[in-house]
Amino acid sequence: MTAGQKLNGRTISPGKASGEVLISPEPISFLGGVDPKTGIIIDKANSACGQSVAGKILVFPRGKGSTVGTYVIFQLKKNGVAPAGIVNVESEAIVAVGAIIAGIPMMDRIPADLLKTLKNRMFATMNADEGTLEYE
Repeated sequence: MTAGQKLNGRTISPGKASGEVLISPEPISFLGGVDPKTGIIIDKANSACGQSVAGKILVFPRGKGSTVGTYVIFQLKKNGVAPAGIVNVESEAIVAVGAIIAGIPMMDRIPADLLKTLKNRMFATMNADEGTLEYE
């Protein structure tokens, strides 16, 4: 990765991940919003509808919706189509528990402006152990 930006956040689920960024400016409901078999965002109200979360650094403000969303995140991992990492402005329990049980690195408390700064397909590296995100 070329020299870029680095920011700090809070560790929710430890681990390291890197990959292309996928941004959803809208909150994501994993139950009914993401297909657990394919990893495709299927919520038509989401601007990232039709995009795959598989292997991406998934950046979105926060989760929303049913507690079953935790299980959907776990299913994404079991099906090999989970995001490589999750970054939120503010985490909530549904996504946090899903990331923890699925072993997906996750962090939050990133500036909301980052949702406008990052672009889809940028390359990012996250070290959730240290709460850092680096991007081009």
